[in-house]
Amino acid sequence: MYEIVYQEIEEKEIYEPIVKKVLSQCFKEEGLENAKLSITITLTTPQNIQEINKVYREIDKATDVLSFPMFEKDELAQKIQKKDFTYEDILGDIIISIEQVEKQAIEYGHSFERELSYMLVHGFYHLMGYDHIQEADKIKMRPKEEKILADLKISRV
Repeated sequence: MYEIVYQEIEEKEIYEPIVKKVLSQCFKEEGLENAKLSITITLTTPQNIQEINKVYREIDKATDVLSFPMFEKDELAQKIQKKDFTYEDILGDIIISIEQVEKQAIEYGHSFERELSYMLVHGFYHLMGYDHIQEADKIKMRPKEEKILADLKISRV
């Protein structure tokens, strides 16, 4: 279901239980518990995420989370409807700057767990084909993110 890669950061015990709990809920919410899909979660530094952002998005700046889906939204919807997954199917990659997660947790006044959980949910829904650039898209994506966090009882405070 997922693999965690540590890129130039120290592995900490707190990360894996959060990743497991959040992604399990995401898969459950979308009816994908039995789908043979995997996600790679890369936890990294601001410098690394900036380089990835520059190379793949031509944006030379650090960010908190990047998502690289393997399917177009319609293609994924068809695979889900037909339950057409193989063990090789990769939903995509989520790359998270742990330092940025720590800063934003402080800035927004909530826990590290809440901020990392949000980054995971946000990244997951990008892999599912959702976006938030247009207001019409944001209206579909945000409630899904908030429902996962609410179901997990991960609040902003």
